[in-house]
Amino acid sequence: MMEAESVAIGVEGMTCNSCVQSIEQHLGKMNGIHNIKVSLEDKNAVVIYDSKLQTPVTLQEAICDMGFDATLADSSPQPVLPDTIFLTLPAHSALTPRQVCAALLRNKGIVDVKVSSDQRTVVVKFIPSITSGKHITQMVPGVDLNITVPEVTPGAWEDSSWSQGSSAVLRLKVDGMTCHSCTSTIEGKLGKLQGIQRIRVSLDNKEAVVVYQPSLITAEEIKQQIEGAGFTAAFKKQPRPLKLSGIDLERLRNAQPRSSEASQRENSSSKTAVFRVEGMHCSSCVLNIQSSISALPAVTSAVVSLENKSAAINYNPSLISTEQLRKAVENVSPETFRVSLLEEHENLTLVPTLVSPLKSVPASKEPIQPLTQVVVINIEGMTCSSCVQSIEGVLSQKAGVKSVHVSLLNGNGTIEYDPLQTSPEDLRCAIEDMGFDASFPAKAELPVAKAQPCPEAQLDSHKPEPPSKVPAAHLGRQESKTISKCYVQVTGMTCASCVANIERNLRREDGIHSILVALMAGKAEVRYNPAVIHPAAIAELIRELGFGATVMENCGEGDGILELVVRGMTCASCVHKIESTLMKTNGVLYCSVALATNKAHIKYDPEAIGPRDVIQVIKDLGFTTSLVKKDRSASHLDHKQEIRQWKRSFVVSLVFCIPVMGLMIYMMVMDSQLSDAHAHHNMSTEEMEALHSSMVLEYQLMPGLSVMNFLSFLFCVPVQVFGGWHFYIQASRALRHNTANMDVLVVLATSIAFLYSTIILLVAMAERAKVNPVTFFDTPPMLFVFISLGRWLEHVAKGKTSEALARLISLQATEATIVTLGPDNVLLSEEQVDVDLVQRGDIVKVVPGGKFPVDGRVIEGHSMVDESLITGEAMPVTKKPGNTVIAGSINQNGTLLISATHVGADTTLSQIVKLVEEAQTSKAPIQQFADKLSGYFVPFIVAVSVVTLLAWIIIGFVDFEIVEKYFLGYNKSISAAEVIIRFAFQCSITVLCIACPCSLGLATPTAVMVGTGVGAQNGILIKGGEPLEMAHKVKVVVFDKTGTITHGTPEVMQVKFLVEGNLLPRHKMLAILGTAESSSEHPLGAAITKYCKKELNSETLGTCTDFQVVPGCGISCKVTNIEALLYRKNRMVEENNVKNVTLVNIEENADESVQPALIIDAELPTPVTSQKYSVLIGNREWMTRNGLQVRNEVDKAMMEHERRGRTAVLAAVDGVLCGLIAIADTVKPEAELAVHTLKSMGLEVVLMTGDNSKTARSIASQVGITKVFAEVLPSHKVAKVKQLQDEGKRVAMVGDGINDSPALAMANVGIAIGTGTDVAIEAADVVLIRDDLMDVVASIDLSRKTVKRIRINFVFALIYNLIGVPIAAGVFLPIGLVLQPWMGSAAMAASSVSVVLSSLLLKMYQKPSSEKLEFRARGQMRPKSPSEISVHVGIDESGPGSPKLSLMDRLITYSRASINSLLSDKRSVNSVVLGEPDKHSLLVGDFGEEDDTAL
Repeated sequence: MMEAESVAIGVEGMTCNSCVQSIEQHLGKMNGIHNIKVSLEDKNAVVIYDSKLQTPVTLQEAICDMGFDATLADSSPQPVLPDTIFLTLPAHSALTPRQVCAALLRNKGIVDVKVSSDQRTVVVKFIPSITSGKHITQMVPGVDLNITVPEVTPGAWEDSSWSQGSSAVLRLKVDGMTCHSCTSTIEGKLGKLQGIQRIRVSLDNKEAVVVYQPSLITAEEIKQQIEGAGFTAAFKKQPRPLKLSGIDLERLRNAQPRSSEASQRENSSSKTAVFRVEGMHCSSCVLNIQSSISALPAVTSAVVSLENKSAAINYNPSLISTEQLRKAVENVSPETFRVSLLEEHENLTLVPTLVSPLKSVPASKEPIQPLTQVVVINIEGMTCSSCVQSIEGVLSQKAGVKSVHVSLLNGNGTIEYDPLQTSPEDLRCAIEDMGFDASFPAKAELPVAKAQPCPEAQLDSHKPEPPSKVPAAHLGRQESKTISKCYVQVTGMTCASCVANIERNLRREDGIHSILVALMAGKAEVRYNPAVIHPAAIAELIRELGFGATVMENCGEGDGILELVVRGMTCASCVHKIESTLMKTNGVLYCSVALATNKAHIKYDPEAIGPRDVIQVIKDLGFTTSLVKKDRSASHLDHKQEIRQWKRSFVVSLVFCIPVMGLMIYMMVMDSQLSDAHAHHNMSTEEMEALHSSMVLEYQLMPGLSVMNFLSFLFCVPVQVFGGWHFYIQASRALRHNTANMDVLVVLATSIAFLYSTIILLVAMAERAKVNPVTFFDTPPMLFVFISLGRWLEHVAKGKTSEALARLISLQATEATIVTLGPDNVLLSEEQVDVDLVQRGDIVKVVPGGKFPVDGRVIEGHSMVDESLITGEAMPVTKKPGNTVIAGSINQNGTLLISATHVGADTTLSQIVKLVEEAQTSKAPIQQFADKLSGYFVPFIVAVSVVTLLAWIIIGFVDFEIVEKYFLGYNKSISAAEVIIRFAFQCSITVLCIACPCSLGLATPTAVMVGTGVGAQNGILIKGGEPLEMAHKVKVVVFDKTGTITHGTPEVMQVKFLVEGNLLPRHKMLAILGTAESSSEHPLGAAITKYCKKELNSETLGTCTDFQVVPGCGISCKVTNIEALLYRKNRMVEENNVKNVTLVNIEENADESVQPALIIDAELPTPVTSQKYSVLIGNREWMTRNGLQVRNEVDKAMMEHERRGRTAVLAAVDGVLCGLIAIADTVKPEAELAVHTLKSMGLEVVLMTGDNSKTARSIASQVGITKVFAEVLPSHKVAKVKQLQDEGKRVAMVGDGINDSPALAMANVGIAIGTGTDVAIEAADVVLIRDDLMDVVASIDLSRKTVKRIRINFVFALIYNLIGVPIAAGVFLPIGLVLQPWMGSAAMAASSVSVVLSSLLLKMYQKPSSEKLEFRARGQMRPKSPSEISVHVGIDESGPGSPKLSLMDRLITYSRASINSLLSDKRSVNSVVLGEPDKHSLLVGDFGEEDDTAL
């Protein structure tokens, strides 16, 4: 008998999941290994092995041989206690007992197998953590093994029928989770454990709820597993101990005999059919088919074999035919199985009787039907439908529970159960274990006994939910279930991992048919069964996963709505005909046709029917139809309507203002002449009055009403009504909402002037005054002229600020050419359709010069495409089959056929437009301050105006000489009181006119609009004002390494040939190496193959056989059929030489010009004989293992490559070492310049990576970064960013937007780079469409320029108001500064326009060009020496803070650093890599090496 033991081995040097998989695969192939679990986080491997075949030392050596450092954490291994299970062999088995034993022993986890003396029972000892009783019964294909009752402890009975009922619920508080990736980690880790039935982790509540089987796993073990994942866990409520009642044990003992009888009875009238099933990949497919087919009422059992590709189904031929069975198997999800009936197995006698362990027949076919009882339990503590769902879910899983109905309203649950399997007390305790209070009603009624239904019905109640597609024969027996669809708005998603998390968890829930989550739109589309679950409960399930979720009421809007114009309808019967036909069409949800407007409004399901199909249905009825034209002109952005409105207002005001201004100027000239005459001719006051009244304009039409005042009044009224119409509407709306804006000030100033003048005039007429009163009828027209001019110019300028967005919108194509392809892509037909009618999957033809109407993938043709307006990439991009294209880009020189992947609102262009629109409407924090200021501004100005009025009235009456001296246009014919009041009114109205909150309000949004627009044109998408403002405050820029600083894929940097060219020509060696690595899935192998194909200019290589891979070491194989490839290459060289000869015009005979003497390494085209080459590619150890000596100079070259962070690989052909290949993840060419430029902008640059410290240091030295965080796991990057923020620094994180998304969200500014079409929009604040690091510089530079512009605008606005208001109030009267109201309004208009024009200057912004920056940085950029780079390893080590040193200390430190730098450069060449000479630096890290940290 085998003895199983477990040992933990510490493993150093693992960098990623690839290392984990390679160790697990390598050890898994060794004899005597039952199970191996490698943990990257814990850096260990736990191995369960047979102590007679393996020892801990041999396991440790096996891991060391792979190139990792392995240490035995515990020298004494732990014994693993096995469980025992008894299996009954069928009477007529195809295999002998000995063969069954041998088949069982071949499986992992089986410790020992013995056969009883009667050859009927097999006793199996197994390790419960690896396998289970249910799996053991399925291990021998074609033989049905039934579990019998053991005569030992019930501990082995994990798979018996009571195990499901003995579930316990555990609630744990979990601390240390930072994002949804953490919740997925815990769920994934616990979900794999034996005995865990369900688990849900909530990030918001910091809680884990686990439903588990205490017979298989304890609560303490679950807690330890969570803590092992790096989180702290504590019990919220202690779990109840497991109790087994006597009834449970009795049922177990009696279960088997009944089962056998039932199956025999069934088999008497049953038949077995064996099908061949193609398309199964794994045991998941096997279980899927078995469970789905076993669920059919007519099927007794189903046994599926993956090895034999067969399914043996025992069925009742009177209920179902073999053809229906075949279709049923084909319809099992994912509907890719190909099924055919094996004719020879049609007869029952040819195959043994089959009883599937999955089929729950025995309980239902008993001769005596048991009673069912109903109990009502009061439940307290339920808060929502989620509680109802969870109670029903847990109770329905308990054995013996037939149905559960929980009412939230009544606070109780009605449970129908089998008293032989469970009791009311057990049910009550189960509810309490979930954290609710449960009790029986005060007058507990006796449980109601119910007779069981017939066996047929009983079967149906037990059967699991059928698969999505059920065979036609079965549909009649099953009640038709309607599938509904709802949409849920989901917030808090950051990356694709969140999407997968929601989809995975919701698919498990009962009643959910399918779910599709869109990250960009933040929306989930759920198809569900309304009889089982409702939308509110679905939203609650998503909320429990830690996301925000709300059901979208207008969920039907958007995708499936069609507005059509229908021509040819004459009466109501036409309308009825269209509506009734459409409503009968599959996929049409709603239809309404209006005869009066000739319009049809149709809602449809895009998955069932497309817009073109709907149009075709209407056309088939004899009507013509077309789409309602949509406005694609971006007219809401160009402010045309506002421009037209203010222009009209300005023209009306101007027409009436010019005569008023003429009258005013005439009066001013006449007044000045009179005052001159008064000064020089000593005229008396009476003479003055006589002369004054003799003037034409002063002539009184009636007492108190002069011609001047009458004309002014006539001109003023239309301006007040028509010119000021918009102002009055806006002001009334503002006052209605208790706010005061610019319009309120304008209306106040003009209304006061108009009303004051009208009242004065009426009083003068009533008093029959001889002297005409002085009025302000000239003020409103002039105010309105200047204000409406200002508004007009402002809107013209605003239209310019949205130009970038309008240009993006105008890129959208209006029509598309859809083609139909026949076999071999032959063009059958093509038609022009509106772009809104393009459906996903359509083939669209794009001719040269045409716009791409939708996002898609090229399926035929080659062309160059101009994507400059979308990505900012100036050069055209080559497109060939397989490449993706973006809607709105322009095809240049070749016709392309593309398959539409994203249409309508889902295209990249639509998403960019939506993003820019949202950005321009979002407010920057500085703008919120301006808005707040504007709120107090208007009341303050009104108060200042009133104070000015009162102050001047008081001053005038106290000291009239001041007014007389400084009031222009004063003449003696007017009384002193009237002069004072007129002057006071003039000052207060001027204050109202000049004060302008508009310029304050416009300062930020105009600059943000222009900034985001300019950014979008340059391929920089900034999500609103906040990131734009925050980016200029950033002090630290953190770069991710892989995919950001580097390309993210390994490339061959250098190939060194170690043999003479005449022994093995270069092309021949490359052909051999490329062919050998073409079978490898390793990234290094892929890099070698790619390099060889490129060098040989060939897409096809030779043939590779006997391919073997040893993870961590290398590969060995045989290579043949490379001669044709070499011959083709030599022909190309030959042709090139012929061309060269022709070009140089060598005067020789044509036959001489093609002599092979010109050809390098050429071989004559002799008959090709295929030769076989034996190839080895790998590290030093692999060569040594295969008996090849690595020379010293080769070893030194490898060490030099490894010191530079490269991976050095050796290659041998036919036992001769012939090549050294250096591979590395190359640094992007612009990275060094980008880092240097950021540093010159005063920013600290940090590199953060999960890679080992040596590679990180090498990359950092190449790009000039001095601070590095290495070996940081993705989940810990968030903590690192937080750590930098805690030091008081503003952090920008630059990543590729997928695995870095939590860190992007945590940073003050998250910049996602090079994400192209699949923009990680949620997490990042700034999205760079192009994969160019210089755009990081540009985004920060643009932010700084924009914020600088905002500040200049604020200075304009504030200084203007601070200076203008006092001048208007008459403070500067002593120095002769006095303003008329019209001057104030002109100045006010000028301030608004000046702010907008200032913002428009941003349109001249150009990205810093690489050429200029390179020229500026010439001589300053240099690689950093290792001593200059400070490397911090892992999450815990934060570099020590630098103490403040004295000048002397600094000099000593600097000199010491210089010496160390020289020494370390010498030392590093010789000694850095000696500790680990044969590790792939891309795969394994050097954790043992001590890092030089900066002094």
